[in-house]
Amino acid sequence: MPFSRITLLKGKTPDYLRALSESLHQALVECFEVPATDRFQAIHQLSPEELVFDHHYQCGPRSNDFVLIAITAGRPRNTETKKAFYGRLVELLATAPGIRREDVMVVITTTAADEWSFGNGLATLVEDSET
Repeated sequence: MPFSRITLLKGKTPDYLRALSESLHQALVECFEVPATDRFQAIHQLSPEELVFDHHYQCGPRSNDFVLIAITAGRPRNTETKKAFYGRLVELLATAPGIRREDVMVVITTTAADEWSFGNGLATLVEDSET
């Protein structure tokens, strides 16, 4: 049940954004233990003064095709799972939409079950486990 926020510089086509979304979701399903129907993403395109990043810090150099993917996950995954996900993600993004490995940054944050409501005013994950 991750929620992914994808942030990049303005100017990408709808086809590029669709490929980015698809590749991210495919990597999550293949390597991060996410069901295929569990897809929640927000894509933010920002102007250069709104997306500030160092072109050379840790794993650069980065280009203006830099993408920041912030994933909020409902439960922790082990290090091996995360490493497999990171590797598969950059493989898929290199293929479609064509993003270089150096331009992909991922941050994963985990939350407790009672911090999610999928609707109806319910603490969905807590109430599911109580029934």
